Amino acid sequence: MNGAHALIRTLVEAGVDVCFANPGTSEMHFVAALDDVPAMRAVLTLFEGVATGAADGYGRMAGRPAATLLHLGPGLANGIANLHNARRARTPLVNIVGDHATYHKRLDAPLESDIDALASAVSGWFRRSLTTSDVAADAAVAVAAARSAPGCVATLVLPADVSWGDGGRPADRMRHRVPAPVRPAVVREVADALTGEGPRVLFLGGNALTERGLLAAARVAAATGARLLCETFPARLPRGAGLPVVRPLAYPPEPALADLAGTRHLVLAGAREPVAFFAYPDLPGSFVPEGCEVQLLAEPGEDATEALCALADLLADELPSEPIAEVSLERRPAPPTGALTTRTLAGAVGALLPEDAIVVDEAVTSGAYLAAATAGCPRHDWLTLTGGAIGQGLPVATGAAVACPDRPVISIQADGSAMYTITALWTQARERLDVTTVICDNGAYAILDGELERVGAARDGLRARRLLDLTGPALNFVALATGLGVPARRADSADELVDHLRWAFAEPGPHLIQAVLQSVPR
Repeated sequence: MNGAHALIRTLVEAGVDVCFANPGTSEMHFVAALDDVPAMRAVLTLFEGVATGAADGYGRMAGRPAATLLHLGPGLANGIANLHNARRARTPLVNIVGDHATYHKRLDAPLESDIDALASAVSGWFRRSLTTSDVAADAAVAVAAARSAPGCVATLVLPADVSWGDGGRPADRMRHRVPAPVRPAVVREVADALTGEGPRVLFLGGNALTERGLLAAARVAAATGARLLCETFPARLPRGAGLPVVRPLAYPPEPALADLAGTRHLVLAGAREPVAFFAYPDLPGSFVPEGCEVQLLAEPGEDATEALCALADLLADELPSEPIAEVSLERRPAPPTGALTTRTLAGAVGALLPEDAIVVDEAVTSGAYLAAATAGCPRHDWLTLTGGAIGQGLPVATGAAVACPDRPVISIQADGSAMYTITALWTQARERLDVTTVICDNGAYAILDGELERVGAARDGLRARRLLDLTGPALNFVALATGLGVPARRADSADELVDHLRWAFAEPGPHLIQAVLQSVPR
């Protein structure tokens, strides 16, 4: 048995049975071995950033890793942006990078590069297999590392001769580290802090954002008066009727600072201290107000959901009667009519969102009203841009659809960032994935308009504005999608968007709607 066969069989035995691939010459023995291991599903992508983003979406929804297959250092470099997002999401992911044969590296061939340095920026675990006899055991360790709490990108470098060499043997599955329990004394300290004086905020992230965790957090809020907030870009947030509304902390620094102004006790459950995405003149980098005491209930890698349940139970035991936790009531907005704006776009999504949907949100500036419009919809999951590297939405939607073939996926996608990974549509068509993509077409990198003002660099110069403008020529997403095999329609009004969403949700398979937003006040 060669190394490639041993590697793939080990991955399947360890529960990794999907591989998002964009292979090259060095990976051909891995590709050939797929015919002998039918349990491994190989999904071709046309760009490495789609492969890595799809593996991220798969891992977030499946709760276990998918693999990638990338070609040498340049292929890894093409996929790094979405590996960065996966790292920030703490997604379990096994990243396999083919390399030159061990004896060929000294020749400094044109595609030779420092894979180790590239991978170290985004990997929580890294190893290079040096012999065929080692590769299967290395793969077993990689899967265990990826799955160990809180989850990480595990990168395994596969030299070509290690792949084609004889003497490989599959390795047994290895145990991974589960989330550590939080000590009762810590729960007691947090309970004391939350029942003290002054405004309190319970700040949630990571594995606190489960249905049980959210319901427990709502019980804590009802008992203590604490406000609930979560990370600005959560990896996966359950939402909908019957669940508490947990508002993500605002992205711009001014409203984020206002969100936490006056807070005396900030309790972190699965989240880190909130900070600004960027430095801005005359604004602090940390959002924690002066005089605020920060208390850690559970750090990433600890079991935040169980800690919240223990905290809620402790507080309930000390109250004469437990207050009723607030949850969303079942309600939807009416299907909107008239002009297509960010508000009516959100209303259309809220009016028609299917039950048990997965929403992938990379709407950026166009998604301002989506959370409110969908809070009372049937239960759904919300996936967001965890690391801020745009071009995530279409690939993550692709991977989520592979992980959950019985659930509809709705990708709410900004126009500019869609172009980074537009070829994900081809993979959706090829795999017949049930993904509805709504392109929020405002013809600009609109978020940068605000950033230009915020950093104090705003000018009236046409050359500067031209770098933020996506018109001249305008992007034709209907033509792009059709050329990639995805049926598509254009909506110029709210009425048309509602009709097109009904069309897309009624038919299986991928669809795209180009929602042309009018430039009216949002």
